[in-house]
Amino acid sequence: MFTLLMIVHVVACLILIAVILLQAGRGGGLAESLGGAEAQSVLGTQAPVLLKKATSISAIVFLVTSLVLGMMTARRGRSIFSNMNLPAGGAIPTVPFETAPQETPEVPVTEDVPQGK
Repeated sequence: MFTLLMIVHVVACLILIAVILLQAGRGGGLAESLGGAEAQSVLGTQAPVLLKKATSISAIVFLVTSLVLGMMTARRGRSIFSNMNLPAGGAIPTVPFETAPQETPEVPVTEDVPQGK
């Protein structure tokens, strides 16, 4: 059920993206870039109405599937990161690496030289 709902959600996302890009806005939309009047004739004279309905329907499907997937995930009580073998605190384990011992360089001792004016 979860996988089917996830597939419906992704398809609704793709349809929503395509329908929004095809709508003519201030810049003319992607439909005008693909042929202008030819794109309108393919979709018919009802193209703006059809695109608005498709946008509304795909947006509603997207929102509903988002809510349902969120509730299903919350009821599972685990996240997608639960399959990763992380420690109980959730911190990412670090692997210490060995470094060469740091030797302090010997600085030759010099006499204090007074600062000139």
